Amino acid sequence: MDGAKAGGKARLFLLLIFAVGLFARLWQFGTIPGDLNQDEAFAAYEAWSLLTTGRDTAGYAFPVYLTAWGSGMNALESYLMIPFIALFGLEVWAVRLPQLLVALLSIPAVYGAGRRLFGERTGLLAALLLAICPWHVLLSRWALESNLAPGFLLFGFYFFLRGLEDSRFLPAAALMDGLALYAYAAIWPVMPFLLAGRALYCAAHGRLRLDRDLLDACLLLGLLALPLLLFLAVNYGLIPEIRTPVFSVPKLLVLRSGEMSLAGLPQHLLYLLQMLLFQTDGLIWNSARGFSFLYLLSIPFTLTGLILTVQRSFRRRTWTPEALLLMQLLAGLVPGLLVAANVNRINGFFIPLALATALGLSWQAARAGKWALPATVTLYLLFFAGFEVYYFTDFQPEVGLSFGEGLEEVLDAAAEEPGTVWVSKDVYYPQLLFFTRLPAEEFRQTVRYRIYPSAYLEARAVGRYRFGFSGPAAGEDCYILSLWDDRSPFIEEGFTMESYGNFILAVR
Repeated sequence: MDGAKAGGKARLFLLLIFAVGLFARLWQFGTIPGDLNQDEAFAAYEAWSLLTTGRDTAGYAFPVYLTAWGSGMNALESYLMIPFIALFGLEVWAVRLPQLLVALLSIPAVYGAGRRLFGERTGLLAALLLAICPWHVLLSRWALESNLAPGFLLFGFYFFLRGLEDSRFLPAAALMDGLALYAYAAIWPVMPFLLAGRALYCAAHGRLRLDRDLLDACLLLGLLALPLLLFLAVNYGLIPEIRTPVFSVPKLLVLRSGEMSLAGLPQHLLYLLQMLLFQTDGLIWNSARGFSFLYLLSIPFTLTGLILTVQRSFRRRTWTPEALLLMQLLAGLVPGLLVAANVNRINGFFIPLALATALGLSWQAARAGKWALPATVTLYLLFFAGFEVYYFTDFQPEVGLSFGEGLEEVLDAAAEEPGTVWVSKDVYYPQLLFFTRLPAEEFRQTVRYRIYPSAYLEARAVGRYRFGFSGPAAGEDCYILSLWDDRSPFIEEGFTMESYGNFILAVR
């Protein structure tokens, strides 16, 4: 009976935590941050192109990796967007739904992982920390394609832990880990070591045995990885690219594998340490001004949890769950050692870090007075309330430029004007493609690039739109300016100017 009551109380706490996390992620969803970042705009337009034409913007039928900017883009986000675009249209809030759903499911998943690793209290604390985590709230409300990776890595970890109890969950773990590969290419070098390491560790301690479920999981993971192995073979020139009506393995214009290298390890390590020490990478969409990744309040608990994790991982001849957590932490950090890090590039690190923080908090609370844990949770909620106030007031004006605030409205106004529309260099062409709903076939037929081939393609013309100008030209009557463009030549020539957020429509 006591066990049933304890279980019921835990479920109630988890429900309350989920409700808090749901509010933080759903309130004004699609409005803050406003409009679209260029990467999520491109992912969404690629999804629309696949839905309406069966091909991506480069003309490949259902590719395993998108050509996008020229040097590629992870494909999973775009494929997950397709059913929502089919149902609701090419709307900002609709294309952000996959990221929102993955983020919300991460809250009960981190609880399940924490409970199986360290017990009920640590699982609940991990769920709470993730639910109110500024980094995770920011991540969940926009659709950067690489930010799906933390959720799928967590799902894979959760189902692997379930698989240690019941091997029937191992294929689910393989499915999640396989999908994670399509979420973020930066994790490709570490995934074989992570998956093999935790499997061998558990097998050595009698927690994992060779059976049909494990073999099925290995087969499924292999099948999911195979298209990406073909992709690497194509792009390293080992085999020609693969084009079929239902599946493609494209050759990118530029393969950015050279960005990953051990040659810059000292500099990468220094920058990584600085970023983690100061709790920001300077990018407002990753670390909101004045708020760290998981609040400064967490520092002593995080350090305690990391120390416990490392100490317990190296106990001889003893299976310790901390060893599995340590593997997840290291796998999340390694991409930041291979390339100059920002938060996106080590996004797989932060959910394991929340688990380590929950472990440290639980350990310290067990050694303090009975009121220590309620008081600490109250402090966390106060920090969270401060973050929420900031997010729903001052954050939007600060992040507006990066998310093209006002661009949809100015493009709608420009659509009423005849002839060519000249567009500021501060507008990325995928944003224009999204908001104008330019048919994908028309894009492929009319796009002209400044430099081709290139790792980062810049359009100079698409449809009736032209990008970049130094001032008004004879016979050209419609311009979209950003607030950072020089307006004086247009004023001198008598253009009518109308403002839309960060943009201005100038019409002769």
